[in-house]
This record gives sequence, structure tokens and C-alpha cells, in this order.
Amino acid sequence: MRPRLRLGMVGGGEGAFIGAVHRIAARIDDRFELVAGALSSDPERAMASAASIGLARSYADFREMASMEAAREDGIDAVAIVTPNHLHARVATAFLDAGIHVICDKPLAASLDEGEALARLAREKGLVFAVTYTYTGYPLVRHARSLVQQGALGEVRLVNVEYAQDWLSLPIERESNRQAAWRTDPALAGPAGCLGDIGTHAYQLAEFVTGMRPAEVSAEVSTFVENRPIDDHVQAMLRYANGARGLLWASQVAAGEENALRLRVYGTKAGLSFDQQNPNELWVTPLGGAAERITRGRVQGAEALHATRVPAGHPEGYLEAFAQLYADAAAQIDAAINADEAPAESGLLTNVEDGVAGLRFIDAVLRSSRGNGGWVAL
Repeated sequence: MRPRLRLGMVGGGEGAFIGAVHRIAARIDDRFELVAGALSSDPERAMASAASIGLARSYADFREMASMEAAREDGIDAVAIVTPNHLHARVATAFLDAGIHVICDKPLAASLDEGEALARLAREKGLVFAVTYTYTGYPLVRHARSLVQQGALGEVRLVNVEYAQDWLSLPIERESNRQAAWRTDPALAGPAGCLGDIGTHAYQLAEFVTGMRPAEVSAEVSTFVENRPIDDHVQAMLRYANGARGLLWASQVAAGEENALRLRVYGTKAGLSFDQQNPNELWVTPLGGAAERITRGRVQGAEALHATRVPAGHPEGYLEAFAQLYADAAAQIDAAINADEAPAESGLLTNVEDGVAGLRFIDAVLRSSRGNGGWVAL
């Protein structure tokens, strides 16, 4: 086992949900050690946040952090970016320019142009750039992907994916809820609200499992909460190059739903169903046959085993799925630093190109919605 990689973090200070998730995920497999951070743009809050988690090197500015860490012999190997969306591109650019690998929360950037520029820069620098589409880390999502690739479903005909929540059903952004406030502010979240926050998760999950990217989309974005300046609901029809058809809907105003990300894929031989709220099981039903419940820990496929940590019957969930992205990122970064071949399974890590694909989806959906649901090429 090689020494732990040194990790930095930008954003994720006191009161930030996703920063703590990234820190836990980075440590589950003991591949990273958090050593530096610019946890807030406010110097006092940055220092207090660093002190609260025992972080020795605290910076008030991410540009200073990138420059100083790149100059240190014991500087960070990678940075985790967990800021609101509007800062992703600026922060990532600073660290890529400094020669530091990047792990960035999704969506990749606030615009397609920003995302494409980041992808070009990452390629030019030859650096690992991971984008944390969390749900691709589940063992049974990876097994579902392998089933499609092996032809167990036959030719894919139908793809249905949905992501439903209810936490923005009321205007809580006006009640000092910081998470809601930035996610419903186009200046911080970018032009897409629900679409960018969870719609891109649904889109990427469907693509990850099927290996298929839609050729065209017809969509409508809606805002149900009065005076909210950004969408809180999206529904879209998808056309694929092989003739398959898809449906995607994502909503943050679906009363009674918690975090309901569900995927169903139907082929000429069989169908499969995955529910993120029950991530330790996958249902596969052959045409004309009985449904089979597949459980995590009893699947022998290499892709699922690579993402499995504990024996059957011991549930794994969201944090472990997130940790799998960090484990795969560590394998790729370690290989880049040591001029090795990265393990094959780490190639399942979602990266900057997947992030760009998500931004293309956002762009196409918004254009289609402005055109009254007209079909738009992706």
C-alpha cells in the first residue's frame, strides 16, 4: 500500500453539507489525508472551519492556496472543490494551472463554455479530473452497467430515470436556509436549478448504466414556487441513435419524496430496475420470466466486487458510494504520479468529460424548453 495522497479542499466550511461528505468519503478507504484548505472566502470563517476539523494549513484565498501548495515539497497531490457552482471553473483552473489533480463536485461548471475550457486544460496538463457523480459508485449500479455491456438485456429499447425530492416545495431559501439559498440563486447555481442539481445526476446515471448518450432531447423546465428565479422541476423525452426512447424527470417539489433516484432499463431480452433508496438490491426480470432480486455482496462481477467493502448482509450506502469515487480517483492519481498503469476498474470513475456531457444536457434542455419543447440535438 502506497502512502496516502495529500488532499486539499476549497469550500466546505462550517455549515456546509457536502464538504463533510467529501471529507468522510476521502478517508473511508484511507487513500487520502486532508492537509490544507481554503474552506471559506471569509478569512475568519476559513480559519475557524479549519480549526474545527484540525486542519493545519488554512488559506483565505484559493489562488494563494494553489500557488503555495504547488511550491511546497509536501504540497497537496489533489484538491476537492466543494463550492457553489459559480466558483467551480475558477477554482479548478487555478489548481490545474498549478499542476494539481482535481476532484470536483457536480455540475462541472456554471456554463458549457466553462466546462469545455476545463476539459481542454485538463487534457493539456495531463491531470486527473474527477467529477463526483456519486451514484455511479454503488456496486449494483456498476453491476447493472456490466449486465448491459454483456448483452443480458439484449438491445436497449427504453430508458426511464427519475429523481424526486420535496425539500424545495416551500420557499425555504427566504428563511435563512443557506443550502436552499445558493441552489435557487442563478448567480451562484448557474442557469439551472433542479435541472443542474439533481437532473444531471439522473441523466448521468442513465448514461453510465446503458453506455448510451441521447441524440436529441425535448424538454420543459418549470418553476412551481412563486417568485423563485430558477427551475424546481424538469421533464424530458430522449431519443437515442439506436432508436431507443427515454424519459427523464427530476423534481424538488414532489411532496412526500425524500431522495428518490430510480432507473429502469428495458431491452429485447430483459429489464432491470434500481432504486437509490434501496441501493443494496437490483431487480432483473427476463422477458416472460420471474423477477430476480440481486443483492450486493453476492455478485461476482469484477466491477461490483471492486466497489464492495463489507460482506453480504451488511448494508453499504451513500457515503460508501461517494468513497468509491475517491478510491478510483486515488488509483488514477497514484498511477499518474508514479508513471504506473492505473487499475482497470478505476476507469469507471466519472471525469471531466462526463461533466461536460452533463453541461451539454443542461444547455440542450434549456434551449428546448425556451422553444416550447422542440427537439434539440445533443
